[in-house]
Amino acid sequence: MPAPAPITQDVLTLPRKLSDDGPVNLVGLTRDAMRAALIAAGTPEKQAKMRTGQVWQWIYEKGVRDFDAMTNLAKPYRALLADHFKIELPEVVERHVSTDGTRKYLVRIAGGHEVETVYIPEDSRGTLCISSQVGCTLTCSFCHTGTQRLVRNLTAGEIIGQVLLARDDLGEWPEPGVVKTEGRLLSNIVLMGMGEPLYNFDAVRDAMKIAMDPEGIQLSRRRITLSTSGVVPEIARTAEEIGCLLAVSFHATTDAVRDQLVPINKKWNIAELLDALRAYPKASNSERITFEYVMLKDVNDSDEDAHRLVELIKGIPAKINLIPFNEWPGAPYERSSNNRIRAFADIVYRAGYASPVRTPRGEDIMAACGQLKSESERAKKVRRPAATPATDG
Repeated sequence: MPAPAPITQDVLTLPRKLSDDGPVNLVGLTRDAMRAALIAAGTPEKQAKMRTGQVWQWIYEKGVRDFDAMTNLAKPYRALLADHFKIELPEVVERHVSTDGTRKYLVRIAGGHEVETVYIPEDSRGTLCISSQVGCTLTCSFCHTGTQRLVRNLTAGEIIGQVLLARDDLGEWPEPGVVKTEGRLLSNIVLMGMGEPLYNFDAVRDAMKIAMDPEGIQLSRRRITLSTSGVVPEIARTAEEIGCLLAVSFHATTDAVRDQLVPINKKWNIAELLDALRAYPKASNSERITFEYVMLKDVNDSDEDAHRLVELIKGIPAKINLIPFNEWPGAPYERSSNNRIRAFADIVYRAGYASPVRTPRGEDIMAACGQLKSESERAKKVRRPAATPATDG
């Protein structure tokens, strides 16, 4: 019996579907997972690394969503891809633009759940604040998102999909034959949207690995900041497996106050959290850790709090990001006065720490820090129909 003909790009044996649920979404698969999926769909193993690189660049470097547009692949191979895979992003249900240029997207994911994503333009950079969970499990008392119950974790595809849809809206994919001379519009990612990223570690890690890949979105790890409320066991893993910059929702200088503001403190108190943070810069070779500190009138904004704060973080390469409280309907706190915030910042600065006061952005569209909460929870009685198109304003 003659030996069977080798499988080539033009002669493909198409196996059964990879999933009984239909085509597999390539968005969110790591390189290794994409390679395995392509092989399972019939890609010869000897070609799998090359094919993975080609498909990867089409999706993450060029922003292509149609296999027919992948012109360096032969038509039979494009047909194989279309038969087994899809390139699918979360759906933008609503798009709001603030008077300061901030853009907020209400994004629908699988199951009809909704999260919010915010793009913040600045003179030197453009930062995308992305969500990692639907709702949040932490119930931080000053945070609007914390009043929405946790529904589920986002997948890696739903996390990195927020980056792709923002680049769509910004028109930031390359045009064939056009050399781009301007800087990047989306230059930074902060995991500071809905949810606690370290309670969804694997999906966050995989999504950020995709964002950092040198043949796609190409963001440096120093352009990505992960914010945690203090999930101590996962902080070392973040250094080892992601290596991005770290921000901590600190917000109080005593366990008694932090227990009220950030209830996870009852599980891992300030001392345990600071021990983990002292090890982080060495483990990841990162720059300073950012301590986020929301300024709440008569709660955590005294001179004594400022002095305790600088004593607590002694020995940690750090900057203190002071955040004027962004009020929301029914909030139990008030924003500290400008004079009180300045006095607090001066004490921190004189102790040798950078203490920038964050300028609230997007308050008029409820897009500021601590204000995010999916529309499905905020306004059930006035929900727009699912078919309502995305709009400006």
